[in-house]
Amino acid sequence: MSTPVSARADRPAYLDQPDWWRSAVTYQIYPRSFADGNGDGTGDLTGVIAKLPHLVALGVDAVWFNPWYPSPLNDGGYDVADYRGIHPDFGTLEQADELITLVHEAGMKILIDLVPNHCSDQHPWFQAALAAGPGSPERDRFIFRDGKGPNSEEPPTNWTAMFGGSTWQRVIGPDGKPEQFYLHLFDPTQPDFNWENPEVIAEFDDILRFWFDRGIDGFRIDVADSMSKDLEFPDMPIDPRTGIGTLEKYEGSPIFDHPGVHAIHRRWRRIADEYADSDLGPRVFVSEAWLTPAPRLAQYVRPDELHMTFNFDALSCAWEADSQRRVIDATRSAMAEVGAPCTWVLANHDTIRPVTRYGKPVSGRRHTDDGLDPETDLLPQELEAMPTDVELGRRRARAAALLELALPGGAYIYQGDELGLAEVEDLPAEALQDPTWERSGHVVRGRDGCRVPLPWSGEATPYGFGGTPWLPQPDGWAPLTAAAQAEDRTSTLALYRRALEIRRSHPALGDGEMTWDESAPEVLSFSRDPGFRCIVNFGADPVSLPTDAEVLITSCEVFDNQLAPDQAVWLKV
Repeated sequence: MSTPVSARADRPAYLDQPDWWRSAVTYQIYPRSFADGNGDGTGDLTGVIAKLPHLVALGVDAVWFNPWYPSPLNDGGYDVADYRGIHPDFGTLEQADELITLVHEAGMKILIDLVPNHCSDQHPWFQAALAAGPGSPERDRFIFRDGKGPNSEEPPTNWTAMFGGSTWQRVIGPDGKPEQFYLHLFDPTQPDFNWENPEVIAEFDDILRFWFDRGIDGFRIDVADSMSKDLEFPDMPIDPRTGIGTLEKYEGSPIFDHPGVHAIHRRWRRIADEYADSDLGPRVFVSEAWLTPAPRLAQYVRPDELHMTFNFDALSCAWEADSQRRVIDATRSAMAEVGAPCTWVLANHDTIRPVTRYGKPVSGRRHTDDGLDPETDLLPQELEAMPTDVELGRRRARAAALLELALPGGAYIYQGDELGLAEVEDLPAEALQDPTWERSGHVVRGRDGCRVPLPWSGEATPYGFGGTPWLPQPDGWAPLTAAAQAEDRTSTLALYRRALEIRRSHPALGDGEMTWDESAPEVLSFSRDPGFRCIVNFGADPVSLPTDAEVLITSCEVFDNQLAPDQAVWLKV
């Protein structure tokens, strides 16, 4: 057993409440890239255990792990081969139990990923489905269909997979002849489950209880809007930009936000509530559903469904006052209607890091009275091709962190954002592992740039990560290591630590209310009782700060009582 990590003396009181999740700050760990404890170049659970003091010092309330299950890693672990185990590269089930215990001893909560839409093609159920043949009970656990056309050689629909190409993959039978197609919304190695099948429902009931019984505090539900499908299989509208079936999650889509998902969520909520009287209290779910506008997303967190949902409008919002305010207002209004907390998130393992995104000529999606501005709704390859001003992006990302942590509700931090890391945009082609790279015909580089292993210490790669990293780290990261930033009071790490320290102790912060203050059009200013104010300057000119307020923290140094462009401040008023 590893040495226990001391809990913070200022552990917030809300963590001892049944609804702790309404105010919690959660840190996302991508296990493969966090810390390598055995020197093989892949992050693992012993690496996480060794770095728990970093998370305690940072001041987060909970940690969320991306998939740690056995997997071929064709999609970074989201192709699960066994939902009740640990990938041998990451460790063992016993080490997971140890980690769960140590996280709790450190005064934090722990959540893990659940991947219910699909599994790996190496999962025993899918291997059995391939062997059993058309019409078998084994195949009914997945979505197999005959093709269209005279020889059944055309896919059943025109649906486009999220990683490119068709959502349908044709099976070659034991006799070497093509036969049925199976559905995969993502990669061909990720067959979709058939959630009309009672065996699938019962299997996931058991998976939830397996991990809840081991002490997990909750699950993040991967693509929580996708399990239920329209089994009439209508074709999708054609996207004029690409000439193929749209990937937009429009209302009425046969594969996303289908009404059937809500019965699944309600069933899971009942299971979580079974644990209300346990030592750890009720278990929780957070939804990953890329849906807009906010009222549509709020349907996932009604009182008898999931507890909270990621706010991707906030994540992808352009760096401008008007758009940010629209997203904040829409989120607060929609969540209040269903009694759910807001959640604020700037990044995750699927998105361009904020330092890079905010340094692009188009910093995100612009929100208008008529919805999203199509000129800012870019294809991934269009955004990748744009130049990046890293210095500008880091300045904005620091301000965005203070904005996120000041808003009412919970917040999420993706590993490395507390270090101010930028996207690694120049990974060599031969290093890329995201399935998007191959499925797009080498047009979209994919998400590897935000998954590069973290720099912990030292002057050169592997920067204290462990062995030779599975994705190459860039030169020039020495000033950004956790060790280097811990000694620099102006660093991004110091900013996060201080902001989270204030957030834990200030009675105005966490879940609750806020009031907009009068401000210039390019400035966001809001107050929270008692005695707190946040101001963010999105404009091109400095703005004067109130003279009767005390500065608690600022994203960059304040001179002459002027808040500079792309700067945020917290005030005691």
